[in-house]
Amino acid sequence: MGSSPYAHTLPTPSTPAGRDGLAALLDRPAGAVVALDFDGTLAEIVPDPEQARAHPGVVPALAALAPKVASVAVITGRPAGVAVRYGGFAGVEGLDHLVVLGHYGAERWDAVTGTVTAPAPHPGVAAARAELPGFLDGHGAWHGTWIEEKGRSVAVHTRRADDPQGAYEALREPLAALASRHGLILEPGRMVLELRPPGMDKGVALAKYVREVGATAVLYAGDDLGDLPAYGAVEKLRSDGVPGLLVCSGTEVPELSSRADLVVPGPGAVASLLAALSERL
Repeated sequence: MGSSPYAHTLPTPSTPAGRDGLAALLDRPAGAVVALDFDGTLAEIVPDPEQARAHPGVVPALAALAPKVASVAVITGRPAGVAVRYGGFAGVEGLDHLVVLGHYGAERWDAVTGTVTAPAPHPGVAAARAELPGFLDGHGAWHGTWIEEKGRSVAVHTRRADDPQGAYEALREPLAALASRHGLILEPGRMVLELRPPGMDKGVALAKYVREVGATAVLYAGDDLGDLPAYGAVEKLRSDGVPGLLVCSGTEVPELSSRADLVVPGPGAVASLLAALSERL
């Protein structure tokens, strides 16, 4: 028997819709959008988000895949420029037309220009940020929790608390009320609660970008609750006749993994999936 020409195995989706989505991507790659979350999908989740970096296999896989599809988009809650730096996406041959949609699509970085475009920040973010230190202290949650300033949003992390899940649950409703007072919404994640402006989420960003590109197939990969709107957008596209493949990185968020067509064990496996797609195209 001859050896396989492929260095990476392309896994088979577990659902008929996922298999249709993968087949459409392989049959018509020039019309395909590959959209990817950053933290937990392209980069491992780490205690300090400022130390997050793309898995070493990600950029080479994306550089090989991107010229073969209509577009590759990274859709993240991070500021677009931060995701570009932590991902190592700038100036990479093959990623000439990569797009990073930061702050759930409120910001956009285009590799072809190297610039970020964005509307003015929501004033409620600065007001909520100013309240948070006293707010956390008043709720007995200052020890072990910490605030991440994200420019267009602000997040409270509980991962370093003595009881991360307990702190998360105790803060969820009070932070939702604080967000509402300032015209913001609360976005829950894996040991993080983010206060951000309404009106944009990963689903809105993905659907808008797919329309812009005129995609005939879409793959979306994510790992957390913030990716559920993007899953919903792909499911809506399917109902409108655009095949799609939903990939979940890891199994820590059953609300996501139970809806996925393909579950892989983390960013290293996502990089391998991207490489396998590139090899097949």
